[in-house]
Amino acid sequence: MENVDYIIVGDGYAALFFAHQVIKNNKSFVLYSEGKQSASRVSAGIINPVVLKKFTTFWKAQEQIDFLKETLSEIEKYTGQNYLIDAPIHRIFHDESEQQLWLKKSSNNDLINFLDQNFAHLEVVKNDFNSGKVNQSARLDVNGFFIGLFSFLENHKYFIKEKFIYSDLNTADQTYKHFKFKNILFCEGIGVKENPFFSDIPVNPNKGHHIKVNLSQPLPENITIKKKHFLFPIHENTYFYGGTYDREQSHYEVDSSAVDQLTKGLKEFYPYDFNIEEVNFGFRPTVRDRRPIIGKHNEHQYMYVFNGLGARGILNGCYFSKSLYDYIEKGIPLHEEISLERFISK
Repeated sequence: MENVDYIIVGDGYAALFFAHQVIKNNKSFVLYSEGKQSASRVSAGIINPVVLKKFTTFWKAQEQIDFLKETLSEIEKYTGQNYLIDAPIHRIFHDESEQQLWLKKSSNNDLINFLDQNFAHLEVVKNDFNSGKVNQSARLDVNGFFIGLFSFLENHKYFIKEKFIYSDLNTADQTYKHFKFKNILFCEGIGVKENPFFSDIPVNPNKGHHIKVNLSQPLPENITIKKKHFLFPIHENTYFYGGTYDREQSHYEVDSSAVDQLTKGLKEFYPYDFNIEEVNFGFRPTVRDRRPIIGKHNEHQYMYVFNGLGARGILNGCYFSKSLYDYIEKGIPLHEEISLERFISK
């Protein structure tokens, strides 16, 4: 029997950012994943402190941005790569009223560091009313991040590529197969619905599609363009455009309506020919109040859940992984807005 401080179940942002906290603090662990394509792995990797529909920000945006940069620098020390891409978001304005609203909001204390007051005209794409740059926005190299982290975990024998079998978990002895653990953490996204210990947490699937397209006329800059969805280069003339939001569709197939929506959306501001090379989709684990769900099982006090990261999986996963670690290891209470306790009737 091998003793470990943690068993982590999952393979998305929640699992990997928590694994970083464990590595950083020299705790022993193993991570179980069967290697399926998670919502995190097909995500755009957008790092954005602004809600671009209404030009507002969100809870702890600046703290999350700062902590992400710090964390990625720490990860670079053992993977040899920094996965942060400096490619700011440019939001194309629909009309003059949006320009004026942007300028008005840019003076607000909570937005002054994010909304650039100097508008930019973008080449190649239609932007008759120019675009606004979101300062401190960027992208994560999603593919590089997951390849780099999993390579590190595999090389150091932290990664076990197999499905976690709940019935093999001995809750009395705190053992799973040949591991005896102090804590076990489930970071399963929508997969939590199959987890007998946390299946009742109020996480809802939000299906998102994106397309990879070949543009006949490439964009001249490595930026991220926002017009309905996000457009940015992946390699050579291949670009990512997405993603959609659908709370109704739950089947594991591509929705032609979502592809049509993306195709029409891109044609609205990209006036040249393009070919769709690939269509992908995933199910974001969302919560009605748009806050993560973090906490421990009411009976098994060594058992924890980290879920509900939603569309801001990178920022939420990174920032709140430390909150969870401090809760487990230092007894620091979780903020009531992210605690599982908020759903328990009192």
